[in-house]
Amino acid sequence: MTRESGAHEAAAPLAPDNKIHSQPPEKIQRSLFGEILDWMLAPLLLLWPLSIAITYLVAKSIANQPFDRALEDDVLVLAQQVKEVDGKIITQLTRPARDILRADDLDSRYFQVKDSKGELVDGDRELPLPNDEDKPLPGSVSLRTENLRGIEIRIAYSYIDLNSRASIGPGLGKDNREQHLALVQVAETLEKRTVLANEIIKGVILPQFIILPVALALVWFALSRGLSPLAELQYRIRARRPDDLSPIDSRQVPEEISPLVRSLNDMLGRLAQTIEIQKRFIADAAHQMKTPLAGMRMQSELALRETDQAEIHRSLLQLSKSSEAATRLVNQLLTLARAENQTPATKPLVPVELAELARSAVQDWIPTSFTYNIDLGFEQPGYPVMIAGNSLMLRELLNNLIDNALHYTPKGQSVTVRIRVMDDEQLVVLEVEDNGPGIPPSERSRVFERFYRILGSNVAGSGLGLAIVREIAQQHDANIEIANNSRNQDPKFPGCLFRISFRMNPYSAYPGDFG
Repeated sequence: MTRESGAHEAAAPLAPDNKIHSQPPEKIQRSLFGEILDWMLAPLLLLWPLSIAITYLVAKSIANQPFDRALEDDVLVLAQQVKEVDGKIITQLTRPARDILRADDLDSRYFQVKDSKGELVDGDRELPLPNDEDKPLPGSVSLRTENLRGIEIRIAYSYIDLNSRASIGPGLGKDNREQHLALVQVAETLEKRTVLANEIIKGVILPQFIILPVALALVWFALSRGLSPLAELQYRIRARRPDDLSPIDSRQVPEEISPLVRSLNDMLGRLAQTIEIQKRFIADAAHQMKTPLAGMRMQSELALRETDQAEIHRSLLQLSKSSEAATRLVNQLLTLARAENQTPATKPLVPVELAELARSAVQDWIPTSFTYNIDLGFEQPGYPVMIAGNSLMLRELLNNLIDNALHYTPKGQSVTVRIRVMDDEQLVVLEVEDNGPGIPPSERSRVFERFYRILGSNVAGSGLGLAIVREIAQQHDANIEIANNSRNQDPKFPGCLFRISFRMNPYSAYPGDFG
């Protein structure tokens, strides 16, 4: 650590990194009503064609059942008419029986009887034969779907054993069994089935065309009704007076909106507090401005009435002092307003070399320290120290601390600005130390209030300097402490130490980095 007085050689600051802040993409405003409606209607519109497909399959299954049973009955009746006479298979069908077997208003019907050798015994020759793997047990009836001359037909078929209609006896050999098996088939086209399936589908689907719009209307009405508390809340907020920041009654809103209302009430509370602070600030500023402005007006009126050159000169001198005090007060008010309006969101923090910034600020105050006959010194580490900050605001913070120290330090004493690095806590510490009367512990929490000044200090000022310091420190997430000057042994002048601790920036350089 080195202590410097008077002129100082500036250390080369580290160049902060240039960061490009990309603009976030603009978000499209979405409707909550439309969002819920989409999520409700999309599954409904997807399930509707699925419902039609399932209904069609079920309708076909339902339509097939009675007609399949009729075909099975026809096969069993036809099988009863098949006989074996003198080793030859014949059918005992009369012409009226054949006409009844083929009779149908919509479908074309076919039948076929073949012996075990595949020779046609009776019926339609073109009916296709079943595959070997589809061959049922003798006496049982099976069903299959085939194409006949490009037309889909439904076939019921059965193999019958002419020796035993129920089953094949175990004593018969394979060759003997095949000689006495006969194939009986009855088939029909699918017109009746299609007509019945279509009627079933119409009976199910057509009501849906009526129910679906009604369901949509009910969903629309239910959503409108369910979201009406939001519209009510919007109306109540819009109907408020501009100055009404009272909390919204959360008991009159649904449970789901209560967290939003509570958050809004918290924001209204913070806004009311901020407005109250601003009102108090404006009132205090107006009150503080009255004194220098009244003094300037009085001195100017005195100067106008005086004829003595010495009195005129004294009035003009007082007028100059009052205008200087008013100028300082206005500048501090503008600085405080600027500090309050600058946030990391509006003015992002960048890497700042704090030691070099502090050295430059101390150099600017050296001529003033000579005027006060005060030794203004500066101590810093032997390497650059980086923090994330706003250089303009940090310089304003330093200027206010140094100005405050110079005003309260007696002539012939010293003021020291110090930069320290606490490696174990990853902190960068800025200290401004003076040998003045100090600040009593009971007053240390109040000196940062606007326009507050310790009674009996007898030092001119507006009481805004330390308020500006606190505001800038809060923006940099820094901690402020006030203590006595441990280096000062005079009980009458315990001195004062302002310590501001910043978080260390990863860009900080250490002695090893510079060889």
